[in-house]
Amino acid sequence: MIRVETLPNGLRIATDPMPRLETAAIGLWVNVGARHEAEAENGIAHFLEHMAFKGTARRSALQIASEIEDVGGYLNAYTSNESTAYYSRVLKADVPLALDVIADIVMNPAFEPREIEVERGVILQEIGQMLDTPDDVIFEWLQEAAFPGQPMGRSILGTSDRVSGFDAADLRRFVGRHYQPAQMILAAAGAVDHDAIVTQARALFGGLATQEVSRFEPARFATGERRAIEDLEQVHLALAFRAEGWHSPDLHVAHTYAGIMGGGMSSRLFQKLREEHGMCYTVDAQSSAHEDVGLITVYAGTGEDQVGDLCRMTMDELKRSAEDMTETEVARARAQRRAGLLMGLEGPFARTQHMARMLALFGRIPDMAEMVADIDAVTLDRVKGYAARMVSDAQMAMAVYGPAEGAPEAGALRERLVA
Repeated sequence: MIRVETLPNGLRIATDPMPRLETAAIGLWVNVGARHEAEAENGIAHFLEHMAFKGTARRSALQIASEIEDVGGYLNAYTSNESTAYYSRVLKADVPLALDVIADIVMNPAFEPREIEVERGVILQEIGQMLDTPDDVIFEWLQEAAFPGQPMGRSILGTSDRVSGFDAADLRRFVGRHYQPAQMILAAAGAVDHDAIVTQARALFGGLATQEVSRFEPARFATGERRAIEDLEQVHLALAFRAEGWHSPDLHVAHTYAGIMGGGMSSRLFQKLREEHGMCYTVDAQSSAHEDVGLITVYAGTGEDQVGDLCRMTMDELKRSAEDMTETEVARARAQRRAGLLMGLEGPFARTQHMARMLALFGRIPDMAEMVADIDAVTLDRVKGYAARMVSDAQMAMAVYGPAEGAPEAGALRERLVA
């Protein structure tokens, strides 16, 4: 049974014991990410995540890695637009060690100048690798086209120029402004004992002072376009439509719609573009959500001579879906969503991540029956109505990369959608 407890300073602790497991996942989610950065700080949340592993007042970088790996465990972290996570997977007996290491790297990073320079080089290589991977860079550009000139549209990794300028004072300033207990959620699942974790967490984090919770700039979707003509083997095309944030009553409708359009081999775009016309190897549609906004994205890689037809067929299929979508398609997409949810939460790390996200967004953790009921409440009429609104609004951003001279302009595709 999931239990949630809040320390006097605002730090929340959630545990989900899983009987018969001998392993556990435990992590600290800090509700601060790339959206909380000022323009001059772009990339600093991700830089800070890297520096957590580069030494503390108590442990060297090697000790941080070896203490967890010596007991067969795993330690990692990630940064997103709205949060930064530090987590570990260990055996049951090593949960206290993992929690101690996580608390140490988050609360006591050393920020030694030499280690900052080493990790700066690593992050610059990471940026370079992303820029050399077309199906990665296309989504960076799509985000920028959808949210230009605002934190939501900037790269989580940051730019090479920004990353090259960060120093220890910048990192400490960001930590001091954002890393405070009301922004933190400690989540553990698997072979865990709630009371033991709360007792240890109180000793590790209870002394943190409470301060004002950080907020971010609201997202403003724009119908932007980004294209780069390059001599690649394929044209990489990505489209983004404004969709629902986590708090929207249509959140599950948007997810269902995206599944119908491009959620698998039976989806409309896969059948039309790949199976019927052989125009691409990869085509998919996904729905992603943030606190205040979401995106439905469509991605395809295709040939130079086919990109124009692929773009037009995609618009036609999106438009047609509002007219002839069937109950069978909706039922299939609901089943995929339901199965994805239930299968995804079978592992302890997925459960910790889910608990942290739900607490951050809603202040509570809905039970499985409630989440399944929300999915099952999506009807054909609701999805067709959503598809019709998306088509008529034509709020679409676009990114194209490769030999894309034949790709229509975004404005022309929006006109085709509403015609």
